[in-house]
Amino acid sequence: MPRPKNKKELTELSQSNFKKLNEYVDSFSEEEREAEFPKGTMNRNIRDVLAHLHHWHLMMLEWYHTGMRGEMPDMPAKGYTWKTVPELNREIWEKYSNVDLAGVRKMLKASFSELQEVIEKHTDEELFEKKRYKWTGSTSLGSYLISATSSHYDWALKLIKKCKKVQAF
Repeated sequence: MPRPKNKKELTELSQSNFKKLNEYVDSFSEEEREAEFPKGTMNRNIRDVLAHLHHWHLMMLEWYHTGMRGEMPDMPAKGYTWKTVPELNREIWEKYSNVDLAGVRKMLKASFSELQEVIEKHTDEELFEKKRYKWTGSTSLGSYLISATSSHYDWALKLIKKCKKVQAF
């Protein structure tokens, strides 16, 4: 499906991609789900990828709540710029390194639901009108939500598939 242009498409694609990702993860044995990816990726296993998604959900929710209060959120996060996202992602990786896959999946499902609630409470115009909110700059709220949901789930699915393809089982 092409990039969403309205609330219905955003809802459908975010839910569909999230479901595809989870079904793919569920298709592996427990041993395969826990296995390390080949060297060369920062996210070393499925847990790391899902923890990354969860944390970006949390950041999106923080931007949203801060922005909707009329304040400017720290984006991507306090102390980071868009140019230093690799360092931020490394910090995210470290933060969740001691959380097991089941715990990460539970957190991811909860943060996914929170983002779905955000999408649900807005109209097409509120989601897709550019420059509607000061905190989104020249883009739209929907663009941020696409990046934090459907596009990010697609990235995660492709990464896991790529790593599993070269993984020896």
